[in-house]
Amino acid sequence: MSMLTPPGMGGQYRITGDKYPRMRPRRRRARLTLSVVASVTALGLVGWGTLQLIDVFTGGGGTASAAGSAGDCVKRATASASPAAGATAAALPKPAQITVNVYNATTRTGLAKDTADELKKRGFKIGDVGNAPARFDQKIKGTAILLGPATALKTSLPVLATQLTAADQRTEAGRKGAAVDLIIGNAFKTLTPQATAAKAITALSDPQPKASKNTC
Repeated sequence: MSMLTPPGMGGQYRITGDKYPRMRPRRRRARLTLSVVASVTALGLVGWGTLQLIDVFTGGGGTASAAGSAGDCVKRATASASPAAGATAAALPKPAQITVNVYNATTRTGLAKDTADELKKRGFKIGDVGNAPARFDQKIKGTAILLGPATALKTSLPVLATQLTAADQRTEAGRKGAAVDLIIGNAFKTLTPQATAAKAITALSDPQPKASKNTC
């Protein structure tokens, strides 16, 4: 067996010339291919991670956030635009359509007449004027009581209440007629300033949406 015969070949084959078979090129190519694939994959992952970080720090996804904020603003505006509690504008009478009985439940004389005169100047109709019924006489510690039939709860009483905002509004079951009572109590000093009361009546008759801050 020749010295150039590889071991295990049994001497059946001989290698001649000055070129020898190379047994490892395929492994080197495989390793090179794997290295290239791994490098491309790593670069892709790094690039993707970089884009994600940029998106986070620069406020990416602003479209979805803006849409959510806009929806909240619409909801707030809708809630603010709802009419104020009480009667609807169409159901509210004008002062000239409201008859007010003025009663004095205090020990101060002339209080009912003076108050009735001022209400008349402000456009209200005046009915009875005098001392309060026994069930109220000297028993009202607050400013006043506004008393009327059940139908006046969302009509005449809110309008009259603009003239005396601290008054207590009440209804009386089974009461007949549309007139309402203003029963003056011990804490009464004066009616609400006319200009303020006029603005309050306007607000009742023509409720406007409440202005809200735009936080979008």
